[in-house]
Amino acid sequence: MALFKEKKKGLFGGMFSAFSRVDEDFLDELEERLILADAGVETAEAAVEALRQEKGLKGDAVQAKLVDILTAQMEQAGTPELRLTTRPSVILMVGVNGVGKTTTIGKLAKLFTNQGKKVLLCAADTFRAAAAEQLGVWAERTGADIVRHGEGGDPGAVVFDACNAAKARGSDLIIVDTAGRLHNKQNLMNELTKLTKILSRELPGADCEILLVLDATTGQNGLIQAEQFAKAAGVTGIVLTKLDGTAKGGVVFSIARRLGVPVKFAGVGEGVDDLRVFDAREFAEAMVQ
Repeated sequence: MALFKEKKKGLFGGMFSAFSRVDEDFLDELEERLILADAGVETAEAAVEALRQEKGLKGDAVQAKLVDILTAQMEQAGTPELRLTTRPSVILMVGVNGVGKTTTIGKLAKLFTNQGKKVLLCAADTFRAAAAEQLGVWAERTGADIVRHGEGGDPGAVVFDACNAAKARGSDLIIVDTAGRLHNKQNLMNELTKLTKILSRELPGADCEILLVLDATTGQNGLIQAEQFAKAAGVTGIVLTKLDGTAKGGVVFSIARRLGVPVKFAGVGEGVDDLRVFDAREFAEAMVQ
């Protein structure tokens, strides 16, 4: 399934035909546009330097080479495949408030139930009013089971109960919803570390993917978020949401380059099926068209 339903409008339209050859004027313009696309200074400089080494490229050939360079930068962080070979396996979802984390969980639940997996949702976001109810709606829509406690309860206790429920019910996959938290609130970040320890203790040897949900409109602040969440929870992948609008999403290049964390999925709409396995080349092509 294609990553984008429609080709996104990039920041590079027309520049490859406007410049007849790769010279310093072209490279300066290219670097500026990469930075405007939220790719970051390091990514922009590296891409420009790689193009500077190419000789005799013009027009479409330059564009194709830039796509190759950007694709390679993302692919060096790893592939979008999830490692979920144990029964049960775990996906722990983390991120700041408002990025679409709970909705993404619903989309993942639909994806895996469609594959015939028995999915258990864990409502460990006990701080936000109605968070468990929202997750319950997704459980009903997707046919997933759910474990939840009352509002204000201990998130660790919910995770503990979910682990035991998954073992008792023969669940294939636990998807854990955690409270949205600011990446600079240390007490909340410490709680994430606690949850990962509970999962390791109760499900020793289980595969666990820790997915950070990032809003594609966040820009380079997304790199700061990724650094902090990686430190607290050992993030294994990124879900990039809100790519259906004008968001450029170039921050994923910086995350791949600095943290070595790959993008696993992209959210391209509000529908339950609007979650795509991330394709680095298609993303690069859409951005530089």
